[in-house]
Amino acid sequence: MEISLDMIKDKVECLQAYDLNELERTIEDRIGINKALMLRVKQVQHQVTYHPILNKMLYSAVVHFAVD
Repeated sequence: MEISLDMIKDKVECLQAYDLNELERTIEDRIGINKALMLRVKQVQHQVTYHPILNKMLYSAVVHFAVD
């Protein structure tokens, strides 16, 4: 059995929520977790879509983390 301890250089996470404040809290939590892996936010993309069945707005974000 071989164990590989390669360093993560890039990581992309997709997040979504039906409340903008909840999405912001989730992003902040993920930033804290990825700081422990020595990854910083490189780029954030976000989008808002209307969900007609639930009659709510769906907020989504893609966060790209990378090594400085």
